[in-house]
Amino acid sequence: MSGGAIFILVILVLFLIWLMIVRPQRRRQLHQQTMIDHLRIGDEVLTAGGFFATVVRIDEDEVTVELSPGSEARLAKRAIAAVMPDEDETDADESDADETDEAPAEADADTDAAESVAQRPS
Repeated sequence: MSGGAIFILVILVLFLIWLMIVRPQRRRQLHQQTMIDHLRIGDEVLTAGGFFATVVRIDEDEVTVELSPGSEARLAKRAIAAVMPDEDETDADESDADETDEAPAEADADTDAAESVAQRPS
């Protein structure tokens, strides 16, 4: 191989490493920062330590959370692993999914009934 071909191959490998590792990591960091920026008092969060807590106060770099009634803790904002979805939103999403699941099941039952009538011997 000539020196130019090896140079192009090295550049191609470095580009693939950037594409597979660096870019997804930046996307995760952006998502984490956006989540922290949209944090509100009353949100239920999952901490990096695995605790479920409710946000009580938000300061510049830290958050005060309530772990249980009367038990509060201060955390760095970066220690928030996830914001849990509201139960109202989750219930609404599940009821929408249940309604869409039932419609095809009813249509299948009608089709099965029509097929069984058509297959009966006269």
